[in-house]
Amino acid sequence: MPTILYPDTRFLGGAEADRAGAGDGIELATYDATRREQIADEVWRAADAVILGIGLNITADVVERLDNCKIIIRMGVGYDNIDVRAAAGRGIPVANVPDYGTTDIADTAMALLLNFTRGVSAYDNALRRDVVANWHVSHAPVIRRTKGMAAGVIGLGRIGTASALRLKAFDLPVHFYDPYVSNGTELALGLTRHQSVASLLSAVDAVTIHAFLNDETRGLIDGAAVAAMRKGTILVNTARGPICDLDAIHDGLKSGQIAAAGLDVLPNEPPDPEHKLIAAWRRDEDWIRGRLVLLPHAAYYSAQSLWDIRYKAAETARLMLTEGRLRNCVNGELLREAGFGR
Repeated sequence: MPTILYPDTRFLGGAEADRAGAGDGIELATYDATRREQIADEVWRAADAVILGIGLNITADVVERLDNCKIIIRMGVGYDNIDVRAAAGRGIPVANVPDYGTTDIADTAMALLLNFTRGVSAYDNALRRDVVANWHVSHAPVIRRTKGMAAGVIGLGRIGTASALRLKAFDLPVHFYDPYVSNGTELALGLTRHQSVASLLSAVDAVTIHAFLNDETRGLIDGAAVAAMRKGTILVNTARGPICDLDAIHDGLKSGQIAAAGLDVLPNEPPDPEHKLIAAWRRDEDWIRGRLVLLPHAAYYSAQSLWDIRYKAAETARLMLTEGRLRNCVNGELLREAGFGR
């Protein structure tokens, strides 16, 4: 019987979605590991497929042990915790689940933007501090009319496109930067394309990030990027934490170059409570009050998205193991370079 190994996944409320996606005749072997050594080598070597969360990295030394593996699946969109080149070197395709939370994450990005422009959490927090004395419109420091703003999207994949369409529905002109989408995408969607991040940032009043984490995007929003922004830009990141330099965001917020930041993801999760940005936010210092919103990497989350991510990951494994059908492969070019024709 084929086995799907879940090395770092705890089933929340049962494995119904995983079982439904895998179908009959496939065994699910589940662990809650953070290091390879916590799972016996014979388990790694026997696995027919591996479905990975975010608690463990599939490094080259893990790949060396995958003697029987037909596919590695990242239960999510990003796959930066998998050595895709090492996997390709052994002829193992790596797949992701690119569409499980598209609408949820795009909705969250829009919610964070609207939260600032309409002052939702700022007013709520002010009233919680003193419901009588703070009953006044002055307690939302970033509030502004949303219509008339120009919005920017970094990364125009599925989620970025969904966010762009939501922004357009609010009657905002939408600009984007993504060097990997084909020419004419801007014409099809009615967007304005930019050839550099700096060009985009200088043209918009709010920017939402939907890019993969890789060598090109790590630290993309740094001090230079903040300097390129229009003064008073609203920044939203629901993609990957290391894309944004927290020191640069701190400095940008303090100077007013960044009006507000909504961060669902952080470079380290949970964050260091003593980092200067996090510490100022926790102390509710005057200069940052109402201008920073943090979420616990939850933009994707809903009961429906949890079902989808688990069902679709298991289904992808089943299709490969029972039919030899590969979908959502992210290392196809590397497989071909290694001499495996896929």
